[in-house]
Amino acid sequence: MSQRVLTTESGAPVADNQNSATAGAGGPLLLQDQHLLEKLARFNRERIPERVVHARGSGAYGHFEVTDDVTEFTYADFLSTVGRRTEVFVRFSTVADSLGGADAVRDPRGFAVKFYTEEGNYDLVGNNTPVFFIKDPIKFPDFIHSQKRDPFTGRQEPDNVWDFWAHSPEATHQVTWLMGDRGIPASYRHMNGYGSHTYQWTNSAGEAFFVKYHFKTNQGIRCLSAEQAAETVGRDANSHQTDLLQAIERGVRPSWTLYVQLMPAAEADGYRFNPFDLTKVWPHQDYPLRRVGRLVLDRNPDNVFAEVEQAAFSPNNFVPGIGPSPDKMLQGRLFAYADAHRYRLGVNHTQLAVNAPRATTAQNYGRDGLMASNAQGRAAKNYEPNSYDGPAETGRPLSAPLAVTGHTGTHAAPPHTKDDDFFQAGELYRLMSAEEKSRLIANIAGGLSQVSRDDVIDKNLAHFHAADPEYGRRVEEAVRALRED
Repeated sequence: MSQRVLTTESGAPVADNQNSATAGAGGPLLLQDQHLLEKLARFNRERIPERVVHARGSGAYGHFEVTDDVTEFTYADFLSTVGRRTEVFVRFSTVADSLGGADAVRDPRGFAVKFYTEEGNYDLVGNNTPVFFIKDPIKFPDFIHSQKRDPFTGRQEPDNVWDFWAHSPEATHQVTWLMGDRGIPASYRHMNGYGSHTYQWTNSAGEAFFVKYHFKTNQGIRCLSAEQAAETVGRDANSHQTDLLQAIERGVRPSWTLYVQLMPAAEADGYRFNPFDLTKVWPHQDYPLRRVGRLVLDRNPDNVFAEVEQAAFSPNNFVPGIGPSPDKMLQGRLFAYADAHRYRLGVNHTQLAVNAPRATTAQNYGRDGLMASNAQGRAAKNYEPNSYDGPAETGRPLSAPLAVTGHTGTHAAPPHTKDDDFFQAGELYRLMSAEEKSRLIANIAGGLSQVSRDDVIDKNLAHFHAADPEYGRRVEEAVRALRED
């Protein structure tokens, strides 16, 4: 077999890839060396802006297979038949740190799934926790700023982290998750994934159900203590990436079983707390888990940059039978995620291979823009409606309409009977074993004791006292002991 010829990007053969063109032997470089200039110019542009959040990530391909009939609740085509398989791409990530951050850190994990369905791509963007720190998207930039590197010190500051939480009592539930035993997963394979938000399913009769997604790991939950995590980071900062890559390469196929909780839409208004509040879970005794299918990962990306870094997940990518809910955080993300990708990757990011539909073809009137690759024939029109057999609307909404009433304004969510920020955090604490409680207390006190302002410490302690008297007392005693050392 003959050796393939190295070429420039325009296809011209390269004569010498070891030595730059110079003015005589050992002389200065020549501006005419097109190959050198092309290589250096491309090298300078190899990186794109990293994600502001979820920058550090890993991903893999696989499939989702329906195992149980859910057609009573949704007419989504890819969920319509038991045994049906849909190709997927999954991206896991840490939230707060930058692209060069370590994997084994105490941080929520992103769990994003792109289903390449025959009715278009469906993106389910979630985390490894069923709740989050805030319930209104207007606070999201402030929250992330408090968790990222301080603009003066250049590092994550306990003062900033805990000061924001001190002024955000709704964060108490997620803080209890984060500081507990599941705060540092041992690997991406050994953690659950959750849609976290509330979504909507609609069946063929037009009946609406609100839904929460739970991906339960079939590998079992495995987590690291703070000491184990520090050792892991020192040994391999890319531990989660290494584990996922090597597991799939040696034939291990990580899998998760998808369950959903389903609430008839009519029950939402009268539920004892706001079912669209991202800081709360739906108790399983109220809405039991119902099995849907199995998610399996079996192929690593060929190029991490092209497929993991350029993967763009947007929760507004719905398919018929699935839609949004009044969840305020979800509503904010319907805009923010797609806009982030337009900034990072360009308006034509959906034409990149990892983001383009695979089981169908995108047909619309979007044209041109940076890196457009969807050139149409010369007779194609770029407007609608038209008289030239261009793609036309279906007239069928993707999901049931949401009822709205009242006056415009900056409203707080309407109160339900158990709408407080602390009772679920207390319930979570009381579910823990004695050993789990001790580790939770130690993790919280380790961070909170580093805060320089007493009033910030006191505000946070009040949240833990409100969640559970024992919880608050033990955190207060642990913080006091560390500050007196």
